[in-house]
Amino acid sequence: MIRMEVAQLAVDTQNQPVLLLRPVRDDPRRGRLLPIWIGVQEATAILLAVDGSVPPRPMSYDLMVRLLEALDASVRQVAVTRLEEGTFFAEITLDTPAGARVIDARPSDSIALAVRAKAPIFVADDVFEAAAMAAEEQPARGTEDAEDEVARFSRFLETVDPDDFRG
Repeated sequence: MIRMEVAQLAVDTQNQPVLLLRPVRDDPRRGRLLPIWIGVQEATAILLAVDGSVPPRPMSYDLMVRLLEALDASVRQVAVTRLEEGTFFAEITLDTPAGARVIDARPSDSIALAVRAKAPIFVADDVFEAAAMAAEEQPARGTEDAEDEVARFSRFLETVDPDDFRG
């Protein structure tokens, strides 16, 4: 499993939100991004959590965190575990008084919950190898930062279609 972080939320040419995940700073695969197309509501929920914004009314994911806390449970981690015919699958691992529990979930819901719960996000190695996109060639100066990397990838998204990633 590869530990990931939310790099950015972007929009493709068809105005579909794309969640971009990247390996954490000390991972040698840092120059690659994993695009996951998600729904508008999930994109909004992730963006609000990443930005630290508090909506006027709690979102469903805020409710989930509060319910877990009320039950003395927490999110240990979320993991994007497989990719089948262009569809990503994920699991949420909870720590509960009765022990660890693994729950099947969509990646977008899992990540929206993980960001709010400050839980780590992982991607299975084989999923990353199958679906991650290499960043464009680094500039000669070799000092490009993560924001430049994501901006280049966002430009790439302007030319790609979600069907390009279907088996």
